[in-house]
Amino acid sequence: MERLSLNQITVRQWSLAEAVEGCARHGVGAIGLWRDKVAEVGVDEAAALVRRAGLRVSSLCRGGFFTGRGPDGPTGDGVAGTRAALEEAARLGAEVLVLVVGGVAGTDLAGARRRVAEGLEQVVPDALRLGVRLGLEPLHPVTCADRSVLVTLDQALALAAPYPVEAVGVVVDEYHVWWDPRVEEAIAAAGARICGFHACDTLVPLPDPLLGRALPGDGPIDHRRLRACADAAGYAGPIEVEVFNADLWALPGDEALTRTVRAYLDHVA
Repeated sequence: MERLSLNQITVRQWSLAEAVEGCARHGVGAIGLWRDKVAEVGVDEAAALVRRAGLRVSSLCRGGFFTGRGPDGPTGDGVAGTRAALEEAARLGAEVLVLVVGGVAGTDLAGARRRVAEGLEQVVPDALRLGVRLGLEPLHPVTCADRSVLVTLDQALALAAPYPVEAVGVVVDEYHVWWDPRVEEAIAAAGARICGFHACDTLVPLPDPLLGRALPGDGPIDHRRLRACADAAGYAGPIEVEVFNADLWALPGDEALTRTVRAYLDHVA
C-alpha cells in the first residue's frame, strides 16, 4: 500500500474533496490530480485539501499538446499551457507533470513530431526552475491522430535524452505500452528516467480507445512482470492506478475505490 496512488480519473464521479477524503479512509497515501478537478476549487484550495488529508501528489495531468491538435480539435499554444500547468504543479507539490504531446494537425506526422521536440525544449528551463519533472507519456498508437504522436517508450527516451534526468522523465502506462515487443528492454533502458508507473488493464474486446481500460486483473496484461521490470530499472516511486471506465464511474465512489485497492493488491503489488 505504501506505493499505491489513486489517479483521480479512476473515481471521476468524485469531486477533489471527496477523492482526497476517500484516499484517507482507504489508506491510500498519494493521489494523481487532474487539472479540471483542481480548477473547480482553485489551486490553493486544492493544495490545502491534499495537505489536510496527509497525501502526496504523485502527478498532475496534464500538459503538452505541443502539436496544437487534441481529440476535440485545435488546442491552442501548448508551450504556454504547459508553462501554466508547471506553475500549478509546483504550487500543488506535484512530483511530475504528465505530458500528452498532441496528435497530427493535417497529415504531417513528421512535422508534428518536430513540433513536440521544439515545444519540449522551450519548457525544460521552466521545469528546472520550478523543480517539477516533465513526464513524457507515450500513448497507444491508436491515439496517434488525435492525442499523441509519441507512441513508444523508445521514442520517449530519445526525446528526453538531451535533457537532465531531473527535468525530463518518462511515464510507463501499462495500457499504452504493454503490447510493444520491446517494452521490457525499453523499461530497462529508461532507468532513472522513469518518473511514473500507471497500472491498468485493457478490456477484450476493446470497446473504445479511451474507455477501454479495466482494473488490473480484468484483462491480459501481466502487471507484476511489468512492475518488476520497472523495479529492476530502479524505479521505486508511486504506482498510480489510472482507469478510464464508464462502469467504474457509475459506481458509488467508495465502492469504486475499494475495487481499485483490491485489484492493486491482488495483481500489482
